[in-house]
Amino acid sequence: MKIAVIGQSLFGKEVYKELRKDGHTIVGVFTIPDKDGKADPLATEAEKDGVPVFKLSRWRVKGQALPEVVSQYKATGPELNVLPFCSQFIPMEVIDHPKHGSIIYHPSLLPRHRGASAINWTLIHGDKKGGFTVFWADDGLDTGPILLQRECDVEPNDTVNTIYKRFLFPEGVKGTVEAVRLISEGKAPRITQPEEGATYECIQKKENSKIDWNQSAEAIHNWIRGNDKVPGAWAEVEGQKVTFYGSTLIDNGATANGRPLEIFGASRPGVVTKAGLVLFGIDGGALLVKNLQFEDGKMIAASQYFSAGASAAVVLTEEEKTFAEQMRAVWQSILSNVSQIEDATDFFKSGAASMDVVRLVEEVKLRASSCQLQNEDVYMNTTFQDFIQMCVRKLRGEDDEEELIVDYVEKNINNMTVKMPHQLFINGEFVDAEGGKTYKTINPNDGTAICDVSLAQISDVDRAVASAKEAFEEQEWGKMNPRDRGRLLYKLADLMEQHQEELATIEAIDSGAVYTLALKTHVGMSIQTFRYFAGWCDKIQGSTIPINQARPNRNLCFTRKEPIGVCAIVIPWNYPLMMLAWKTAACLAAGNTVVLKPAQVTPLTALKFAELASRAGLPKGVINILPGSGSLVGQRLSDHPDVRKLGFTGSTEIGKQIMKSCAVSNLKKVSLELGGKSPLIIFADCDMDKAVRMGMGSVFFNKGENCIAAGRLFVEESIHDQFVKKVVEEVKKMKIGDPLDRSTDHGPQNHKAHLDKLVEFCHFGVKEGAVLVCGGHALQRPGFFFEPTVFTDVQDHMYIAKEESFGPVMIISKFKSGEIDEVLRRANATEYGLASGVFTRDISKALYVSERLNAGTVFVNTYNKTDVAAPFGGFKQSGFGKDLGQEALNEYLKTKAVTIEY
Repeated sequence: MKIAVIGQSLFGKEVYKELRKDGHTIVGVFTIPDKDGKADPLATEAEKDGVPVFKLSRWRVKGQALPEVVSQYKATGPELNVLPFCSQFIPMEVIDHPKHGSIIYHPSLLPRHRGASAINWTLIHGDKKGGFTVFWADDGLDTGPILLQRECDVEPNDTVNTIYKRFLFPEGVKGTVEAVRLISEGKAPRITQPEEGATYECIQKKENSKIDWNQSAEAIHNWIRGNDKVPGAWAEVEGQKVTFYGSTLIDNGATANGRPLEIFGASRPGVVTKAGLVLFGIDGGALLVKNLQFEDGKMIAASQYFSAGASAAVVLTEEEKTFAEQMRAVWQSILSNVSQIEDATDFFKSGAASMDVVRLVEEVKLRASSCQLQNEDVYMNTTFQDFIQMCVRKLRGEDDEEELIVDYVEKNINNMTVKMPHQLFINGEFVDAEGGKTYKTINPNDGTAICDVSLAQISDVDRAVASAKEAFEEQEWGKMNPRDRGRLLYKLADLMEQHQEELATIEAIDSGAVYTLALKTHVGMSIQTFRYFAGWCDKIQGSTIPINQARPNRNLCFTRKEPIGVCAIVIPWNYPLMMLAWKTAACLAAGNTVVLKPAQVTPLTALKFAELASRAGLPKGVINILPGSGSLVGQRLSDHPDVRKLGFTGSTEIGKQIMKSCAVSNLKKVSLELGGKSPLIIFADCDMDKAVRMGMGSVFFNKGENCIAAGRLFVEESIHDQFVKKVVEEVKKMKIGDPLDRSTDHGPQNHKAHLDKLVEFCHFGVKEGAVLVCGGHALQRPGFFFEPTVFTDVQDHMYIAKEESFGPVMIISKFKSGEIDEVLRRANATEYGLASGVFTRDISKALYVSERLNAGTVFVNTYNKTDVAAPFGGFKQSGFGKDLGQEALNEYLKTKAVTIEY
């Protein structure tokens, strides 16, 4: 068809482009004149294509059509007028001229919300459904017959901008083009609009958008969001007109902590909090406003109301001056109507529009990739001087982010000053537990207290989960651009690397890990893990699936990988930071938020991690850390209805209890990495020296506090005595002592209760008749030290052959030459299946054994060789689910299948 497009804006431009793609001929584009020297986007696009463009300031005068304008229009010979977005009154001589008449796009479900502010009133009235109508134009105001309608849900915190971008713009373009297609096919209906339910509201302007405080919080919220961003709902605050933006309903307004702010006409003062300005309705309900704008156009974060303008201007370096001049040129190119960009030039008062904001943000990224602006940053810094100051502060890392307040415990140790947070970390803040409850965390090297740590209570768990839920749903961590999420995780990894010596020192004094091992493994692998999963953020994807049902219709089926929501993570005490990293990195990369309970005896590196995560820029509520008891904090996380996934590493006994609680509460998704009794089979044809070295590592690595430790060694009879002799020789060379001493091989056990269990474990071995070759005793010295221990002649029925020691105890059994299947039977005769190993020079034997060992990991001629890219997890009562590698992401994602018939 020959079509005249009458209208303006980006919406009009997209409709125009899609109509051309559909094969229609655009005979003319009738739009508004240039504004401040800039053409409307629709005009620019049409001129590029060589389509006649008519820029008309008006079509009629005093109700009468302008003959010359109508003649220009008729000369184009249209068969249909399409009005995608038109702010002008079009004469009926034009509306009725084409043989197919005229169709108009209207952003409401007519007959509801006739008039020019339809989207505003959809939100102001709190409609649960919104949408758009394409209707046949008549001589009434939005009263013509309906051709097509499409509806959508209105979300509780939608604004004009969000509902327009999410649905009204993209689906409106498609709907308008579909309406034209129906007309061309002779299938377009004309459905008379019902008068029942019809409404007409006035155009929303600044003068009639003042807030009426004599209504409920929800009604006030609807009024503010219905006027956000244009024209803006306002109230009188301290004698000046202040406009409110970014409203959300909240549940906990009554307990808001902050500074009161008197608002003229309000039922009670607002409260300026760290999250924004809390306002109240007459029903006692509350809402939170994020941004405020003053009469001079200046916009600020509502949380900064009492400190606005307090910061001094920064003095620019030569490099920053160069950047400023580059940006001055950008402003000049955007504001082409302004002769010269001065420091006081106001971006919006000089004619900039919303598309110019997008361009400016992108121009900054091109010139300074580390300066990641949001559109709001431009709205809050409208003059050139304020804009440059804001950019420079961001480039310096001084962008007026709310200061993180940390009540450190400081210790001068290991040739450095270690600064340790010791409070709970909830919603981006370090806070005391309810009632100020604390406990002492102990240094296992000497048994002395390191510091008092906040002890989380049930109410603290509920606050942390609420914070994580809000971060997931309101701050949309999961919907953040994946590359931006990846950048934040990379930045976090970089900060961990900058603090690696401090983290390793804290790990050593809190868990007893030997400092050099903590530096390489506990901390080093944690950094690698965050870098690895940061790289996965923008590579999470579904798949397209061929389906054959319902022929001859055509179908498209695809899957989406989506974050789960609030995830609880409960970790053990043997690798406090590394276990945190293994689970949390994958969880965050997938787009979830986290409430993490570290082991009660080793909370300090987790709290230091929280500090670094905050400084890396992770939004409030994304990470929450709760030191506390498993019976209280862990149990509440298992039971909590808003937690959708729980990842646990620890004992099989507790894992079963967690699984049961997760099932009974709300069928949480669960992954469990539990106990192990990992077999290591050493054949006579092994490399003896390597087998001894690796065999010792398989048991004594991290003083035996290692979930994949070889719980039982099966040594071929012909080399058994030689192997034991070499092991004992090496054990006697091991230095036991202070974990901060660089020459120490073997540090203290993690805590006193564990030390006592090791003593009891070895007592059972001796009592049952196993041969104690060396060790088996706690050292008589301050701290929790246990000797590296070797048992031989261990029989399959013995307690120590079946149960996990989780300590530096080597359990050796013989097997006869040639009995490969028999030793495999013995190795697999356990309810555990976490890891296993085999040493042999015979590759066929190695493959045969590795295929038949029933464990999640099999090491061949090596041991303890975990890598961030390799999946890690067990079989049987060692649990299910994987940490590390691509498979770990699946533990924190849900798969949605979408099937489309077309």
